[in-house]
Amino acid sequence: MVPAQSTPADALAARILDALPQTQCTRCGYPDCAAYAQAIASQEAAINQCPPGGAQGIARLADITGAPQVPLNPQFGVEGPRTMAFIDEDWCIGCTLCIEACPTDAIFGTNKRMHGVIEAFCTGCELCLPVCPVDCILLEPSSPASDGHAAPTGWDAWSATQADLARQRYAAAQSRRSAMHRAKKEAKGREAQAKLADLAAFSRISDSDALARKKTYIEAAMARARERKT
Repeated sequence: MVPAQSTPADALAARILDALPQTQCTRCGYPDCAAYAQAIASQEAAINQCPPGGAQGIARLADITGAPQVPLNPQFGVEGPRTMAFIDEDWCIGCTLCIEACPTDAIFGTNKRMHGVIEAFCTGCELCLPVCPVDCILLEPSSPASDGHAAPTGWDAWSATQADLARQRYAAAQSRRSAMHRAKKEAKGREAQAKLADLAAFSRISDSDALARKKTYIEAAMARARERKT
């Protein structure tokens, strides 16, 4: 297969992605930073939809795209101090929903066991909050105010090193979850093949002709499913 050729829009999207904070918070209205970068490059989204990047982030995107520098659109949130998630040990029920929601695998734990947050990996995306059924996740500023100075916001509260780490961990998490999804589908496929090979043991139908018709129907349906995948 001939590899897809890179286009000027792809190159622009890559530069835009490099300028985003990589929190993967979805507040911009897109599923991740890469999707938002592509939307900006395609002129489908404005440069002022990223609250974590704040005013400095907008300035960066304006320099890259040539678009006028405008204030952050309040529809997507407000610029504020970077936060970090903490889990209240007394209330956590070990449901694992926050683990599944975390884009950078910053939350650890197992089913019915208390979870915890690896502070260095938390981007403050807040995606764990709405899925927690017992509201046991708290947010605290990652860089609180000190010496009479307000807590830093935007890129003052986030570094290129942190953004790179978040980007790497997001890619690794996506790859892991994709592999798990494929493994589950393959396991279900093997289970279906095993049942089909001994259909009489898994069916209430006792008539041999009816079983043969059902097997033919199932085989045809599975063949169509395979064709759709390819």
